[in-house]
Amino acid sequence: MSERRVVVTGMGLITSVGETVDTFWDALLTGKSGVGILTAFDTSGFSVLIGGQCKAFQAVQYIDRRKTNKLDRSTQFALAASQEAVRRSGLDFSTMDLTRVGVVLGSGIGGIFEMESQHNRLLERGPSKVSPFTIPRLMLNAASAWLSIEYGIKGLTSSVATACASAAHAMGDAFHSIRRGETDVMFAGGSEAALTKLGMSAFASMKALSTRNDEPERASRPFDRDRDGFVMGEGAGVLILEELEHARRRGADILCELAGFGASSDASHITQPSESGEGASDAMERALAFAKIDPTSIDYINAHGTSTPLGDVAETMAIKNTFGDHAHKLCVSSTKSCVGHLLGASGGVELIAAIQAIRNGVAPPTLNLDNPGEGCDLDYVPNTPRDRKITTAMSNSFGFGGHNASLLVRRFD
Repeated sequence: MSERRVVVTGMGLITSVGETVDTFWDALLTGKSGVGILTAFDTSGFSVLIGGQCKAFQAVQYIDRRKTNKLDRSTQFALAASQEAVRRSGLDFSTMDLTRVGVVLGSGIGGIFEMESQHNRLLERGPSKVSPFTIPRLMLNAASAWLSIEYGIKGLTSSVATACASAAHAMGDAFHSIRRGETDVMFAGGSEAALTKLGMSAFASMKALSTRNDEPERASRPFDRDRDGFVMGEGAGVLILEELEHARRRGADILCELAGFGASSDASHITQPSESGEGASDAMERALAFAKIDPTSIDYINAHGTSTPLGDVAETMAIKNTFGDHAHKLCVSSTKSCVGHLLGASGGVELIAAIQAIRNGVAPPTLNLDNPGEGCDLDYVPNTPRDRKITTAMSNSFGFGGHNASLLVRRFD
């Protein structure tokens, strides 16, 4: 049997700067930040007051009002993002064998909003007042399950939880499912909605978050000398992956080819990245080897680039370890500077950014990068987008626990 190739035929997202791929991309290129003062809850007494909140999002614009009450905010994001992906793909599920269609979505935390809400209800009103929808709302697989119900999908349906690498691992799993011949079409990506009292206070207590409350839009500053932690965001990124010949037979608009995936573990620390970048480098090397692509063919990397003192240096080291002299010829940027860190959803949104970079011939900028920090000596495309022919791009996602994942996409002509 000939090798089954995987292409991207649809993509959709929800972010703090827009709820379509086009509005998100325009925001990246014009330097618009989605980071601001949080309004999701009363922040009195909190040390961190900022985040990439999807303030304009209204679930009822995407989902029947009666159904929204059954869904945690993270699941609402996933269903909303999938709608744009389906429209873009042109798929007609009424004509398809739905046992050959699947879903793999990632989330680092899942339904934390629902968990907090019902815990408060338990304490204030007693156990008999806890909602019967609590578990179906908060369970980590809720987004994948609801998406399969929405479209009648009967193939592989699962969820991935590898912290901030969740969406990337989900897309890798979906990629392999198609290549193995189990499915022809897969929804893949991630969603997250952790801008809650518990989510914010927990990350803040770890000293992981930026406290630049007086300048929210400048708080996420990957690779910059004055970075002081990441900015938490929320949203979703969902892509439709499809076997090439299946896409061709129905005349689909092919956005790009997903050519490689690599994963590894640092096996060193539960929250800190390996200082040498060895694990991250291993994931990138595996993606390159799987795709049979020479490292010098990579034009652009959408970096994990969280704006943390340790993480940005470790990723820079990993890129240099992987690409050698070519590392200094690459364009590398972090789009977290625009929308914050979407945790388990970040990989989906960032692969969309990498695909847009290929399709538009533009490397998106790293916002707020005024003075590169020590150990950060690559071309991070500071502040201004750059025209560049991009044939092949990579997207990196690294998570607590030492989880590393790299995806490789290339132009399809």
